Amino acid sequence: MNKKPGTSKDAADKLVKNIRRKTRQTYSAEEKIRIVLAGLRGEESISALCRREGISDSLYYTWSKEFLEAGKRRLSGDTARQATSPEVKELRSEAMALKECVADLTLENRLLKKSMTGAREFEE
Repeated sequence: MNKKPGTSKDAADKLVKNIRRKTRQTYSAEEKIRIVLAGLRGEESISALCRREGISDSLYYTWSKEFLEAGKRRLSGDTARQATSPEVKELRSEAMALKECVADLTLENRLLKKSMTGAREFEE
């Protein structure tokens, strides 16, 4: 027996981590909505639905709560939508252009005021 101590445990740990990594599944928003709506229809029990879909009951109830809260916010008038990246870029460039315009007009205004006060001094 020329095995080093701890090598079989290390191999077992790696195997378990690999299995966990492969069994963990991520669900798209569409899949979550489909599962939650199936549960809300009530055609089968939540436990049976969760067994069929391979998820835990607590995960279903978490998704259901998030789904209903999002709908509640939408219906209560909290309809502030997220700005898209192109919109944000366009608004930022427009804001910069307006700031530059204000700076130019402010400078021009100051120069005109100085020229007006300078002209009065020469007239007297």
